[in-house]
Amino acid sequence: MIPLAVGAMAFGTCVAGASGDELSADFTICGEGRRVNCVVDGDTFWFQRQKVRVADVDAPELSPPRCEAERRSGMAAKQMLFALLNAGPFTLAPADRDADRYGRKLRIVLRNGQSIGEMLIAAKLARPWTGSRRGWCD
Repeated sequence: MIPLAVGAMAFGTCVAGASGDELSADFTICGEGRRVNCVVDGDTFWFQRQKVRVADVDAPELSPPRCEAERRSGMAAKQMLFALLNAGPFTLAPADRDADRYGRKLRIVLRNGQSIGEMLIAAKLARPWTGSRRGWCD
């Protein structure tokens, strides 16, 4: 059991055991320094030095935003993801693919079985991922 858990965590996934959510970290907002556990934007973060894309959502872009409304929404989504990741243990569940074309690990982030992505959608700070990005300025 221990080798499976260690191996799963090495690849950025964790299948929760009987005790539930098992991953946690003290997340910061990503800056210029080392990226260990930090939030990039509303759908991307670093966890244990691996870049993770929240696979079930599309959040507004911050680099660069295409308009002021997208920038404001993107900052709000980033702050909410930061707060949600710091709110307690979570699980990283596999998505339909292991990684995207940028090398980010694609994961569904869960707490108590509920998708953190769905929490962002409920707050109107993200929308369901449909396979391609759409603009936030219309």
